[in-house]
Amino acid sequence: MGTHKAKKIWSKLAFSVALIAILLFILFPIYWCLATSFKPSAEITSKTVTYWPAAFTLKNYSEAWTKSGFSTYFKNSLFISAFGVMFIVVISVLTGYALSRFKFKGKNIFMLILLCTQFIPGAMLITPIFIIFKNLGMLNSLFALVLVNTTFHFPFNSILMRGFVGGIDYTIEEAAQIDGCSRLGAIWHVLLPVLKPGIATIAAYGFISCWNEFLFSFMFISKQNKLTLPVGLKNLVGEFSINYGQLAAGAVIAVVPTLILFSYVQKNLVGGLSSGAVKG
Repeated sequence: MGTHKAKKIWSKLAFSVALIAILLFILFPIYWCLATSFKPSAEITSKTVTYWPAAFTLKNYSEAWTKSGFSTYFKNSLFISAFGVMFIVVISVLTGYALSRFKFKGKNIFMLILLCTQFIPGAMLITPIFIIFKNLGMLNSLFALVLVNTTFHFPFNSILMRGFVGGIDYTIEEAAQIDGCSRLGAIWHVLLPVLKPGIATIAAYGFISCWNEFLFSFMFISKQNKLTLPVGLKNLVGEFSINYGQLAAGAVIAVVPTLILFSYVQKNLVGGLSSGAVKG
């Protein structure tokens, strides 16, 4: 009995040590980026490694925000992400509702096509999309990036929303319609409040996808005042030199909105992901 208890303790200890090691492996680069952002250039490039700033400074943040244009990049990324999330949520809710509540010919094929779109690499479609936007005069347009992000991210979110809607009893909508609500009214007044965890899930996923998008922003935007944060960070890596302080500060600035978002929606996010994965 004592041997079994000792094995159990050693097993738990080994598991805990492994988890701590994985956690350190994940968190250390984030910590190093944060510490570097507060170091002066001389300390960053010094041969002596310091794990915490010996001379604490906010110069990297001020220069990144003003001189390097991160204030403009931040606004551009926020515009794309906000409107992208709005379109993704509206289209995903309506598409997911239709897939869950209605029966029509070709429904399964349509769902299969939605899923198959997720297997197509975005890089494969750069040339045709570039030509389309060029002909429409939408190059160097932030709204073009909103359309691209919406197009690429609503199929997966629609399938996810189908699972959320399928887990809600249809009788509550019928009761609302009997009381005089139209179908859209029942969706707005009855279904959407119940769908809050699911909406939080797809909104968070959509925001992060739009916020971190690099490829299309890099290819379709050439004007300095229209660049997004990921492209702005890339531009800090020069051909002959790298401003590590501003690069680290810019990375921290780019991460802050996603951290705030997750701290706000984390409760709904966990419940929403499990609900959408199991139901439907």
